Amino acid sequence: MLFAIFFAFWRFAEIFTLIPTMGMLAYFVNGYVQANIITPNYILILFIVSVLGLAWALFTLFSYHRSQANARFVSLIDLAFVGAFIAGVYYLRFIGSADCTHITRGSSVDVSFGIFGSGHLNGVDVSTDKTCAMLKASWAFGIMNCIFFFITSVLACMHGDRAPVEEKRRRSTSVSHHSHHRRSHSGGGSHHGSRHGSRHGSRRSSHSHSRAYV
Repeated sequence: MLFAIFFAFWRFAEIFTLIPTMGMLAYFVNGYVQANIITPNYILILFIVSVLGLAWALFTLFSYHRSQANARFVSLIDLAFVGAFIAGVYYLRFIGSADCTHITRGSSVDVSFGIFGSGHLNGVDVSTDKTCAMLKASWAFGIMNCIFFFITSVLACMHGDRAPVEEKRRRSTSVSHHSHHRRSHSGGGSHHGSRHGSRHGSRRSSHSHSRAYV
């Protein structure tokens, strides 16, 4: 019961953070596709991982009983998503030091967003505020999902270790109950057979006595 509550909670957290991540990155992918330009890896990798992660989170949430029976497999896939999100966050790491909301002055480093303009890290930038903010939000959600998928992986692994023990207990309980039922049934049958045999024997003895006296 506790596994179901915690697992569902963190799955909802993954879904609620992956939906906006996928939407914002889809905006960039669509812009590059319409401009007939190859999408940069720092956008494409995190976008693909977000789409697959969202599909996996929805599938395992709505098919909970199947996920519960294959807890170790779910744990392995979640751990693989942790690595995939780390890769996506690594490729987009340059946006972490960007100032997307304040205008500051100082030494600047130019960063190109392709068709969406260019920005300056620790410099002066006004024109690419929206682009920078969307990428930075996607980067932050990617870091959060690294943590979320690691938690669900640990939860599923812990449940997978307990599942064989619970299954053995259920089997031993069902076997003992079945054997007890068979014993009681066989005992009743032998008792019924002895009563039937005694009746049959009494009939034979009565017939033998009648023949002796005739």
